Amino acid sequence: MKRTFTIITILITLSLLGIIVIQVSWIRNMLVIKRDQLRDNVNMAMFEVTDELVTEKSKFPSLVSPRILSDWPRSEVLNMVKGPTVAQRYTVFAIHDKLRKSFEKHGLQDTRFDFAIISSANSFGYEMQSANFDRHYELAREDTAHHSILVWPLVALSGSDAESLTPDEKLIVVISDLQNFVLRSLGWMIAGALLFTLIIITAFYLTVRALLRQKKLSEIKSDFINNMTHELKTPLATISLAVDALRNAKVQADPAKLDYFSGIIKDENKRMNKQVETILQAALLDKQEVELHLKPMHAHAVIGDIVDNFRLRLDERGGGAELKLLALNDAVNGDEVHFTNLLSNLVDNAIKYSKEDVPPRITITTSTHDRNLRIMIEDNGIGMSRETLSRIFEKFYRAHTGNVHNVKGFGLGLSYVKSMTEAHGGRIHAESALGKGSKFTLDFPLA
Repeated sequence: MKRTFTIITILITLSLLGIIVIQVSWIRNMLVIKRDQLRDNVNMAMFEVTDELVTEKSKFPSLVSPRILSDWPRSEVLNMVKGPTVAQRYTVFAIHDKLRKSFEKHGLQDTRFDFAIISSANSFGYEMQSANFDRHYELAREDTAHHSILVWPLVALSGSDAESLTPDEKLIVVISDLQNFVLRSLGWMIAGALLFTLIIITAFYLTVRALLRQKKLSEIKSDFINNMTHELKTPLATISLAVDALRNAKVQADPAKLDYFSGIIKDENKRMNKQVETILQAALLDKQEVELHLKPMHAHAVIGDIVDNFRLRLDERGGGAELKLLALNDAVNGDEVHFTNLLSNLVDNAIKYSKEDVPPRITITTSTHDRNLRIMIEDNGIGMSRETLSRIFEKFYRAHTGNVHNVKGFGLGLSYVKSMTEAHGGRIHAESALGKGSKFTLDFPLA
């Protein structure tokens, strides 16, 4: 079982890692493809705008025939002809509007861009530029991964009227947040990939947890069957011996021995009934079919009776119990049987898990806190490790007791205590340290 579980876990882990690697590789490839596609769309949009601008630039604006002007010096022609350049023909808004419409046409909505036009006839700077061009141009030069600079020539068409009569120009466009635009365009794909990867990881976690739980339940089942077999087999063996003894003629002739062996049979029968009742109570708790008959009762009186019942066992070990019943109000609504049993279980555990060479000392303290009756049961026993302390209220869980071999049971006692405490509307908290004893704190609503 253990080997199969390990193999299944390794195979699922390798499959999960493989899927994650494939997903990451796929996303990277998609980003590269989308980035290239985006650049192609930008170039197509830019080509359409520059083609329109160049076509307009190639149309000579003057009323004077260019054939007459062709014999004149170029410098004189440029002085006579007004508005031969793109920057002089269009406003900043007009160029921006052309670029925006072209970008939207090619699926580049919400693209952030700035532009400028530079002319060979102007050596002092840009002829035209958008408001934030300088700042974004510097950013683009420093960070080419997230920004892009595109330069397109604006030269009059060969053979046109304006050829060689207009200065050469360049349209410079800076596209900002290119990487973010790519990520936004693939947002739903990336989100879907992450979502399904998360679903796979969750399914893997739930599968492993279910396997661990199944393995744990299998171990608990085996331990429970072993404990139950031992707990029931011992009284049956004792009863069998007592019955054989009763068949002896000498025993039948001695009334004292008859009473002795019949008493053994009766005690062992009670012991078996108690074990069966414990198992049945656990089953009823699972189905939440335990009915509590609540009525006002005084906790101090119940605690006193419980300590009196365990007094003999404490005296045999040379121990004792100290009562600090300090609560001014000890009235609670409780079921007489179950309220008594849950406190008895805690006192019984304090005696069972005491140190072999140290007399058991139990301190029971009561007080009132925020309309609650607080009962603290503290002992000087063997204590519990942190791991054991975190699991003591689990059904069928039994702590490892080291050299203490005389502690029997099904591991149902503290599970019953917790269930009954909560059924009474209360809370229970445990504190312990190995070799230093344990302390259980219970809070019950006051009546």
